[in-house]
Order: sequence, then structure tokens, then C-alpha cells
Amino acid sequence: MLFFLDSAKLDEIEYAITRWKIDGVTTNPRHLMNAGMKVEEFAQKIIKMIPSLDFTVSLEVNPHLKESEEIFQEAVKLSKLGENFVIKVPATEAGFEALVKLKKEGVKVNVTLVFNLVQALQAAKLGAFYISPFVGWKEERGDIDPNFIPTVVKAIKNYHYDSKILVAATRSVRHIADAALCGADIVTCSFDLYKKAFENPYTEMGLKIFSDSWDSIYR
Repeated sequence: MLFFLDSAKLDEIEYAITRWKIDGVTTNPRHLMNAGMKVEEFAQKIIKMIPSLDFTVSLEVNPHLKESEEIFQEAVKLSKLGENFVIKVPATEAGFEALVKLKKEGVKVNVTLVFNLVQALQAAKLGAFYISPFVGWKEERGDIDPNFIPTVVKAIKNYHYDSKILVAATRSVRHIADAALCGADIVTCSFDLYKKAFENPYTEMGLKIFSDSWDSIYR
């Protein structure tokens, strides 16, 4: 499973690339707001940090766009900012219609804001490069469905679609583990979540026990 960083903060991205060898980056308008950048400025800066052609960065179209032609035109424009960019379009009727045209133009699309299996299947059927089912947003509002991601994974793989399942809106280490266990291709997480996931209090406890033992030998 690949680990993507969900952030638009350049210092976090640089740290994750250098220290963690992260596999890709996802962004959204809220991340850009927190980073204080417009999407064009972010794209210009991140392109200089990308380590390889396989490293993708997801950029989202203007969420105000409601018509498929508007979404299509915006996505094409964003895709031309760099060959590593995958363009996020919403899992709506207009978004799916735009996806068909974008696929024909060779634009890689990340269908985002996926909250049910039918949305995921439609995205895969129409040729999405990534499909991003959201888990944390549902759970934060009391909509807890432990079978959501496993069902999406099973359905997509049942029909041998090429789309990669990118589990998004993760909020806990458990979300990462569940995504891995059910066979999701990618998980995208915040910088802070990875920092928590890569450490463990039991590891620290073990180090303390072993350090005390070491000191008793070498004092």
C-alpha cells in the first residue's frame, strides 16, 4: 500500500519526502487555505520538489463549478501545470460527465468526495485514475460503517477495473490499518497522523526498559 500526504504545506511535504519517502501528495481547497496559497502558486512550487515521475500530486478543481464543461475546462487547465498532477473532480453527475471527456484527453482524474459504493463503481467504470472514498467525515457525524472501504475494494476488484482506491479523510491509525487489511491501494493522511502512526508508546516503553538494562551493564 502507498502512503500519500494530505497537505499543501511545503515544509510538511519536504519533510515527508525527505524523511519518510512518501509516495504522493493530495490537496484540497482547505489545505490550500491553511497553506496560504492559490492552487496555481502551489503547483508552481511543488513541481520543484517532486522526486520522480511516479510521484503524483492531486489538485482539486474549483468546488463552485457545477456544470460538466466548466469542470472539464478547469481540469484541463490544471493538468497542464505539470505531468505529475492528477486532477480531483467531485463524485457528482457533472463530475462523472467531465471524467469521460477528461479520460479521452489523457487527463488523470481523482474522483473525490466518494461516500457510497455506487459512486465508486461509476468512477471506476468511467476510467478514474484514483477513487477517493472518505471515511473520517462519515464517522465524525455518527455514520459508522466498517464495511464501507472493504466493500468498495471488493467491488472494484471484482470487475478488474484499473482505478486505484485512495482512502481519504483518515483520522486515526486504525483507519490506516483497516485500509491496508482490506486491500486498498493507497491511504492519504495528515502530517500529524503519520507522526503519531510512526511512533508508539509501547515502543517508547520498550526503549526505556532496554536503556535501563543497558545502563546497568555498562555503568
